[in-house]
Amino acid sequence: MEWLNVTAAEGLGGLFLASFLASTVLPGGSEALLWGFLRLHPDQVAAALTLATIGNTAGGMFTWWCGRFLPKWRKLEDLPQRARVARWGSPVLLLSWTPVIGDALCLAAGWLRLHWAPCCLFMALGKFARYGIVALAA
Repeated sequence: MEWLNVTAAEGLGGLFLASFLASTVLPGGSEALLWGFLRLHPDQVAAALTLATIGNTAGGMFTWWCGRFLPKWRKLEDLPQRARVARWGSPVLLLSWTPVIGDALCLAAGWLRLHWAPCCLFMALGKFARYGIVALAA
């Protein structure tokens, strides 16, 4: 179990990276890592929440950016996920933390050319709320 004894700085760096990657189209979750980190370093709640939220939001914005450069070649009605995003706009990205559909929502927001600033704000709010619940559980 010696390998579990990482410094807070090492753990925060890993948490940021895992949070970023978990919010791209790569599979993975960062909630368990946040929970485990906070069990080892309970005095680092603010830093862990901040870095996990920033990393996960940056990953979501990377996915948004990828969607932004997809060509618009299909009818919106043929793509129910994107139709939902178009109907509700950037506030739907409060759900960007959800497994599977969260990545699709971020990609759709970029593909629909929704403005980046409100998309980033709503992504960050949803992701912070999710991480806050994980932190409370730890």
